[in-house]
Amino acid sequence: MRLLILGGGGMLGHQLLSHFKGRHDVRVTLRLGREAYGAYRLFEPGTAFYGVDAKQTDALVQVMAEFRPEAVLNAVGVIKQRSESKAILSSLEINSLLPHRLALLCRTIGARLIHFSTDCVFSGRKGNYRETDQPDAEDIYGRTKLLGEVSEPHCLTLRTSMVGPELSRKTGLLEWFLAQRGQTVKGFTKAIFSGFPTSELARIVELVLTDVPAIHGLYHVAAQPISKYDLLTLVRDRLHVPVTIERDVTFQCDRSLDASRFHQDTGYLPPAWEAMIDDMAHHMTERVS
Repeated sequence: MRLLILGGGGMLGHQLLSHFKGRHDVRVTLRLGREAYGAYRLFEPGTAFYGVDAKQTDALVQVMAEFRPEAVLNAVGVIKQRSESKAILSSLEINSLLPHRLALLCRTIGARLIHFSTDCVFSGRKGNYRETDQPDAEDIYGRTKLLGEVSEPHCLTLRTSMVGPELSRKTGLLEWFLAQRGQTVKGFTKAIFSGFPTSELARIVELVLTDVPAIHGLYHVAAQPISKYDLLTLVRDRLHVPVTIERDVTFQCDRSLDASRFHQDTGYLPPAWEAMIDDMAHHMTERVS
């Protein structure tokens, strides 16, 4: 299968490339020129379209016309941890408008679109959210991601959350935690997470691409809920990170998702958290070896 991954240099995008190369005919788009990625062996000759700005529709049209993908995986996004997420125009362009432009382009060439949304479309006041629950995000990030959800017959939107290694910028939870070696950090016992390591999310994408090609619309995809305290403790113990984690009960947020509909339609059951973190650690070791 010809797969085009948009945003191949990001937390999810580079993991998707790592997972699918050798299994499918894969290309990624990268925002910067070739020289910016010279240190990464992942981007072998012929695997990347360099200097592609996702805001430039003409550039995307050119890439799709040249490669003719059978499926497009949209891993481009203005994420919550970056300052750009506070800029409404940038967030609207990437998080809201881009997915709908991609849906139109994919329909034109007969390709399937897999788009990644977020549990942040919910405020976190309730938890165990279903697809039928009304999103109630109050920030720009959550609202713009909601506007970008696509549900046409050739499109699949996966609402989820993720944790994993990054190639650059390093603004996510895992890279922040790894940078705290020798320090003491807070672990929120009432902040509930039901996302995935990016390595497991790549397997889920393979499942929906190959085993359930007709699935479309909006689905919640979630692991067993875990507190941020327990998650960080597991990462510390499995990756042997010298960090002291203090329990903090003052912050409360539960954006856990109910993924029973996804399980019913795909048969997918998430592995235990211990197994997923061990697998993530294995992929991180492979990345630097």
